Amino acid sequence: MARAWLALGANMGDAKKNIEQGISLLSKNEQIKIIKQSKIIISKAWGNINQADFHNSVIEVETELAPFPLLKICQKIENNMGRIRKEKWGARIIDIDIIAYENLEINTKELTIPHPFAHERDFVIDLLKEIAPQTALWIKEKAKMSSSL
Repeated sequence: MARAWLALGANMGDAKKNIEQGISLLSKNEQIKIIKQSKIIISKAWGNINQADFHNSVIEVETELAPFPLLKICQKIENNMGRIRKEKWGARIIDIDIIAYENLEINTKELTIPHPFAHERDFVIDLLKEIAPQTALWIKEKAKMSSSL
């Protein structure tokens, strides 16, 4: 079993309910066990700021899935909940990002771990600090190392 940290965000419809539904759907997968969940907060949009505020939460999971199959499960849940990808950083019914997976570093077109923008998003780092302070610190350290190269 591996540990992974996922960030959920939503700003369409009943955003809080969408976050809760996303977490519920993740928990129904037999290969994913939710260990910890942060509170749900409201934050300003990031990237494309001309849209409604987001509800955000972070969860820690134990999983039998490797990173890419975990990504596929997250995307399937997003699609089943009605997510439509029209524009980068646009409004969404649900977004489920893999923030970290153990201490792995992956950099492909499909998946980057740790998440390339997590360290810039207080709504991710602060919620991650709430449930996994060491992982939040690791992400910030990796970002510092990358920017100094």
